[in-house]
Amino acid sequence: MRIMGLDVGSKTVGVAISDPLGFTAQGLEIIQIDEEQGQFGFERLGALVSEYKVDKFVIGLPKNMNNTSGPRVEASQAYGEKVAELFGLPVDYQDERLTTVAAERMLIEQADVSRSKRKKVIDKLAAQLILQNYLDRNY
Repeated sequence: MRIMGLDVGSKTVGVAISDPLGFTAQGLEIIQIDEEQGQFGFERLGALVSEYKVDKFVIGLPKNMNNTSGPRVEASQAYGEKVAELFGLPVDYQDERLTTVAAERMLIEQADVSRSKRKKVIDKLAAQLILQNYLDRNY
């Protein structure tokens, strides 16, 4: 079963995919979107869904630290509803608090990546962490 993890922002969507057995997550790419202009990258997402024969999506929920939901949670859920409708696949959600912070820390400490290079991969790594947390919790 292939699961695709998504880290949805207002300008980008980080994409990760599980291995066929659902043990590990690997970052794939970052899709450029523009929430304000109604451009959500669904065409590219569809190509990835076909290429990797995806069975399910996991979307990160950026809850507040006190476990409340704000506008970004609503935006992520709306994106998830549209993905479910377009691709006819189940969508689950994973709490993503601190995943971007953890991703940035990993890039600084383990890869010593410059700030400009971090911006180019951070969302992909965050999607990978969201998906890996989901896999560890559920499989």
